Amino acid sequence: MSPVVESFVAHFGEMGSRWGINRTVGQVYALLFVSPQPLNADEIGETLGISRSNTSISIKELEAWQLVRLTRTPGDRREYYSTLGSVWDIFKAVAAERRRREVEPTLTMLRQSLLEPGANAADRYALERMREMYELAEMSNNWFEELQDLSPESLLQLMSLGRKVQKLLAVKDRATAPLRKKPR
Repeated sequence: MSPVVESFVAHFGEMGSRWGINRTVGQVYALLFVSPQPLNADEIGETLGISRSNTSISIKELEAWQLVRLTRTPGDRREYYSTLGSVWDIFKAVAAERRRREVEPTLTMLRQSLLEPGANAADRYALERMREMYELAEMSNNWFEELQDLSPESLLQLMSLGRKVQKLLAVKDRATAPLRKKPR
């Protein structure tokens, strides 16, 4: 590995634990991401200096996240791995999997909790707070679904708007404020 690739792979390994994956999974992903051609498990393990079993476990985890693509070469029995095409495809895959693993179970738990009647003032307060959390999470989840349908070009345009959207909303709020004031 060149020094620049080695640095990238090492960084992804360190960041992996912060992102909820282990170090080796992060390293395998980073190596595949910067590799100009698909790699087989032996090449991955040899390049990273990890065991065949650790390589296999890491690939399985990346497959579960739908972050790697399996290909075969005619006449070769080995399986070759590469990452998804564009960084946008990768971003969408990671976001979708995090949503499936983290957001959806939380929404399910909140929905079930909100079906319970509040037995006392403390429970009613807790349920109201959970309702607020549910409403925000549900709104964010729905927004994410809409974002998933956008093309990379549209996503890039949306992201580049940044603070311009805040300014537009501030102008709207100032313009509609007189309409929202209650008559005395």
